[in-house]
Amino acid sequence: MESVTVVRKRVDYLVLLVSIVPLLGFAVAIWLLWPWGFDLTSLVLFLVFYVLSALGITVGYHRLFTHSSFKTYPAVKFLFGILGSMAVEGRIVDWVSDHRKHHQCSDDEGDPHSPVFGRVGIWQRFAGFIHAHYGWLLFAGKSRDRNRYVSDLLQDKVVAAVDRLFLVWVLGGLLLPGVIGGFVAYSWRGALLGFLWGGLARMFLVHHVTWSTNSICHMFGTRPFRSQDDSRNNSVVGILALGEGWHNNHHAFPKSARHGLSWWQFDLSWIVIRLLKICRLAWDVYTPSKWAIEAKRATAA
Repeated sequence: MESVTVVRKRVDYLVLLVSIVPLLGFAVAIWLLWPWGFDLTSLVLFLVFYVLSALGITVGYHRLFTHSSFKTYPAVKFLFGILGSMAVEGRIVDWVSDHRKHHQCSDDEGDPHSPVFGRVGIWQRFAGFIHAHYGWLLFAGKSRDRNRYVSDLLQDKVVAAVDRLFLVWVLGGLLLPGVIGGFVAYSWRGALLGFLWGGLARMFLVHHVTWSTNSICHMFGTRPFRSQDDSRNNSVVGILALGEGWHNNHHAFPKSARHGLSWWQFDLSWIVIRLLKICRLAWDVYTPSKWAIEAKRATAA
């Protein structure tokens, strides 16, 4: 067994920093509510940048780059690559590599963030939850195999262009809401609140909502489709994660551009993809047929 010292040396300290700073920013934003309050500009900046950066992950990193659920023009790919980068969950190739590996080994040996594999008992399951939600990120870079999982993206010129300027998109996602907040309020106070709510607090919430699909959606929820893992549909995560929380649906039909397969399962990411298709900005949009859905549902006895 490796010593604690060796394991600590393998921790990705950059991931640790990127995770702690938004938490501190969120805490400062909450603390400033008492003297400064919470104005409409801060709310709008928080919601707009939350939705945009989250869509960069759900529509861009996940459904477009990972699963090729639809095709689109290079300019649209570039835009969603930028928005996904603004969420600060890593570069496209790293995110996609981890997720493709997750699908190949879901809740089995090799899954980078399974909360349940090999875990029995309350305390082990709790440790598994922490690992799946966040802990795995600290060591993910040590086990990635880009040549195996993302050889296609390594040859993609759009991905390469987005990756080259990754830090620019990260800084833009943090500073732009501050600039807008300062311009609207015409004050440094407005700039600080814009930076805190539209930048750091927004990033904090996007991180934890996204990570909840790895943790909550493999432990709590319903399983309308039988799969070889413990993926589950969770309504709360489904709404907050813009459709990603219908996770059992997704694992049943990984390539589907639509995760909310029932009419009542809200899936904002699917709505955006539908709008892209209507505007002829997306094509070859894959969704399972009604027959395929019912056939797979019928096996979930």
